[in-house]
Amino acid sequence: MSSKANPKSGTGKRDLWTGQYGFLLAAVGSAIGLGNIWRFPGVAYTNGGGAFILPYIIALLFVGIPVLLLDYSLGHKYRGSAPLTFRRLAKKAEFLGWWQVAVSFIILVYYAVIIAWAAMYTVFSVRMAWGEDATTFFLEDFLKVEGDKLISFTPVMQIFIPLVLVWVFVTFALARGISRGVEKVNRIFIPLLVLLFLILVVRALFLPGAVEGLSEFFAPDWQALTNADVWLAAFSQIFFSMSIAFGIMLTYASYLPRRSNLTGTGLVAGFANSSFELLAGIGVFATLGFMAHQSHTTVGELEGLTGPILSFVTFPTIISLMPGGVLFGILFFTSLTLAGITSLLSLLQVVSGAIQDKFNLPAKKAAVYVSVISAVVSTALFSTTTGLTNLDVVDAFINNIGVVSSAIAMTLVAFFVAPRIGVLRRHLNLTSSVGVPKAWNWMVGLVVPVVLAVMLFQEVVSYLTEGYGDYSPGSINVLLFGWGAIIFGLIISAIFTWLPWSKKAKAEKIVRFKGEE
Repeated sequence: MSSKANPKSGTGKRDLWTGQYGFLLAAVGSAIGLGNIWRFPGVAYTNGGGAFILPYIIALLFVGIPVLLLDYSLGHKYRGSAPLTFRRLAKKAEFLGWWQVAVSFIILVYYAVIIAWAAMYTVFSVRMAWGEDATTFFLEDFLKVEGDKLISFTPVMQIFIPLVLVWVFVTFALARGISRGVEKVNRIFIPLLVLLFLILVVRALFLPGAVEGLSEFFAPDWQALTNADVWLAAFSQIFFSMSIAFGIMLTYASYLPRRSNLTGTGLVAGFANSSFELLAGIGVFATLGFMAHQSHTTVGELEGLTGPILSFVTFPTIISLMPGGVLFGILFFTSLTLAGITSLLSLLQVVSGAIQDKFNLPAKKAAVYVSVISAVVSTALFSTTTGLTNLDVVDAFINNIGVVSSAIAMTLVAFFVAPRIGVLRRHLNLTSSVGVPKAWNWMVGLVVPVVLAVMLFQEVVSYLTEGYGDYSPGSINVLLFGWGAIIFGLIISAIFTWLPWSKKAKAEKIVRFKGEE
């Protein structure tokens, strides 16, 4: 199969990455997203600081990379989107593929909104538009939050307009196909992102109080290692930050040429993602150390050390205090925007690739259909005065229940359903320079699903008994946007599983490699 395959073709030929480097940049671009910058530093700090690095590395080696390689092996061997791959593995497993597509769709419709926020804050940084009260500016002046309403369709124009522009850009990139669109964006954005973030980190390291901030970040609390929650937090962070087990890496791997070094690429992508997270932690806590220094307090007494508040309230406050804050702000929010766009493209490719395979559509037509529908849902639900509230609840439920359940099902299907995981390991070894040991079979088939099942059980019990955030278990917000998102995903998955495949779609054809049974 030539890497020059026509992305407009609907004849069954798949557009391919131009090579390992293009695929690697795309894989890293998907993994490096908003969560790396605003989630990891806070998770590490609250779970043992420097001591957290140990369970984090163990989680990377024994969960992150093994599941990443499972994604690679499935996508590359069966040469399809998530639904097509699982159908080729076992016909009844197609539902799992559509579940991964549904999860990706739900995530991408609100993920795009955060990118629009970051893009606007890049502009705001030029004149530090948030003034002396970054909290009021973010919640009231910018988002115009109406906390007393369940749902509003009143658009906030300063969110709506940049959100539309984000969708125009990603639609254009996606419609150009894998090699001419997605790969080219990542070839430009990822090196630029790393360069900008390195400049930002170096600037942060020379701020007054930076050393104290880093000391807080890396100071080890060894007693935390005896706490099971800390280990679960490490597994959770690795799991969510690497874009594994909900269709992204599986789909991306399906566009690799037949001769590809899967395990070598997986190791580089996994360690590149974790290295960026550590870099983000250094930059964030050096900056927080400066804020604590200016406020005559400690980092531990600061609020908003993770999530949107860190990026859109805490950091603007710091930018206002520091010399050269305008440049720092532009670098930080441009980095957020670039990281978000590369991740958004990967989510869109999961959905677009599935529609393309199921209905034998040209890549361009599938991309436009998916992007337009996603843009309508995104703007209608999340660019409004209740967008932040809706986003927060949906994000928690779809990640903690949707993604984790997808991973559990995927590992169990791969382990127990014929031809079983041994064939996938053999495929990895036939196409890679680094061999995968037999222990991988048991790690993926038993250890990973058990660890994730514990995580899932804890979250479900918590949501059922305590609710989420300030919302009770029976509140409309939890029922409509939390459990409602899960039910919506299940219904969509069932509908698309039931719909017949195009007669021209080669749904049963499996590509075999020399040496495989």
